[in-house]
Amino acid sequence: MTTAAQELLTHAEIRRYGRHLILPEVGTSGQEKLKQSRVLLIGAGGLGSPAALYLAAAGVGTIGLAEFDTVDETNLQRQILYSSGDVGRSKISAAVERLRDINPHVAIEPHELRVDVSNALDLISGFDLVVDGSDNFSTRYLINDACVLAGKPDVFGSIFRFEGQVSVFCTPDGPCYRCLFPEPPPPGSVPSCAEAGVLGVLPGIIGSLQANEALKLLLGRGEPLIGRLLLFDALACGFRELTLPRDVGCSVCGDHPTRTRLEQYDEACAAPEAEAGPTGSALAGGIDIGPKELEKWLRKGAEVKLIDVRTPVEVQICRLEPASWIPMSEIGARWEELDPGERLVVYCHHGTRSAQVVRFLRSQGLSDVWNLAGGIDRWSLEIDPRLPRY
Repeated sequence: MTTAAQELLTHAEIRRYGRHLILPEVGTSGQEKLKQSRVLLIGAGGLGSPAALYLAAAGVGTIGLAEFDTVDETNLQRQILYSSGDVGRSKISAAVERLRDINPHVAIEPHELRVDVSNALDLISGFDLVVDGSDNFSTRYLINDACVLAGKPDVFGSIFRFEGQVSVFCTPDGPCYRCLFPEPPPPGSVPSCAEAGVLGVLPGIIGSLQANEALKLLLGRGEPLIGRLLLFDALACGFRELTLPRDVGCSVCGDHPTRTRLEQYDEACAAPEAEAGPTGSALAGGIDIGPKELEKWLRKGAEVKLIDVRTPVEVQICRLEPASWIPMSEIGARWEELDPGERLVVYCHHGTRSAQVVRFLRSQGLSDVWNLAGGIDRWSLEIDPRLPRY
């Protein structure tokens, strides 16, 4: 004779989730909770990939995916939702197909969009909790604020090179992300993973921990990372834990909040916008030159000196020839080596670090200095595909 809880699970589901059902902390009632749950994953990249795979495999009844990007070959080193055959496809299409193949018993709700002020609150309000797989500060702060306003837990994760962080924010009895970091960092002050790199396995570890926290919250079991920030160092293979008290003066979740509606943080968090170059400039004093314009300069025999400010490891991958190499970390001590009478074009991987270098050099009195917009990556895309992208 079956129980009411068992009747809510099909025979196929009982067979599939058998290893859950024999856990006293889960059982049939817990599996039914998962089946009735709705989880929203924002971002189906490095963190979202393992989180989505494990939540789908675990039997979370409805998984919403919010993603707008397409699969790029550089994603495949860490974004395990995708295969080589998915390159060029929309991530949302490829992810939905893969997750439905992983578990046909769960519903996958695709939301092919960029989460912003216009849709965040409505989107988040329709789910039990949010797993934050975003990779930029603007979205991270937006998700946090929307979760506080909607009363939904925010399962936070972040990665940088070899280090990761996990916590649970925005619960009634715990802090939010702003209790830890009240305001976004200055524009361009924190390099992205595209600039700094990331060990491919790291998002798998952090994303899996996010899935673990989400399942604990849905099941009402264990001790979620509420008021605790878990730090992971992949090189040392060690964990540390910090206590995070709720800030009663927090502008969003404090006792007297001053932020009562969503704001867009793109301008505050993004790297400085590209400024038009020396020809056709809509912005006097711009610092950027595009790859095609630089290529015209070089083809016409213009006297241009290229300055590579990337790290030694990056230079080993590919470089523009001929170029002088002065790492960004050494510019402050070596800028006087440069001839103020020469036309200089500075480049890095994507143009963020080199833009900072150009601004510094101009502040020192070198006026004919330009930033290669989009860096060597864009040069490879638009000018020389023989250069490997990374």
